[in-house]
Amino acid sequence: MLSPQAVLDLFRATGAYLSGHFRLTSGLHSAEYLQCALVLADPRNAEPLGASLAEALRPIAGRVDVVVSPAMGGLIIGHETARALGVRHIFAERDADRKMTLRRGFAIQPGERAVVVEDVVTTGGSSVEVIELLRAAGAEVAAAGSIIDRSGGAADLGVPRAALATLKVTTWEPAACPLCAQGQPVVKPGSRPT
Repeated sequence: MLSPQAVLDLFRATGAYLSGHFRLTSGLHSAEYLQCALVLADPRNAEPLGASLAEALRPIAGRVDVVVSPAMGGLIIGHETARALGVRHIFAERDADRKMTLRRGFAIQPGERAVVVEDVVTTGGSSVEVIELLRAAGAEVAAAGSIIDRSGGAADLGVPRAALATLKVTTWEPAACPLCAQGQPVVKPGSRPT
């Protein structure tokens, strides 16, 4: 399994650990951003990250039938984690009302054991939405995982979870952001539209 330092070194080596002024998917602002798409663009990085996350999830999840990811950020790492676990991967995406839903013929059977996998957890909001969707479909959500936990371990998803690296990255509400107060332009680098 990759060590937390090896994971962060991989982000730095691929230019995926960014510094600046960012608006996160959660709406919070931060001076640091982890652009997982840059790391996962190379299958030689995605495969060991997925295998490491599968290894971290096995002891807390037990039997797993399916890996489910929130689109977009969780797609590649969810697929690679499912490959390492030897199970199928599906994803949830937002509908016109911004609610997570299963589309494209994806379905969950009642009683299936699922793990939710995404790239980065900050507040855990997307993972929680997927967990609620799966429970409503009758699945048993055994655990959740991510490459990076930006919450410093504080995000509560209501299920056991694993992360390959945990960071405590300072975030601010936009009204209290010191970078905004300094007049620094904010960048929205994530996958969700503004």
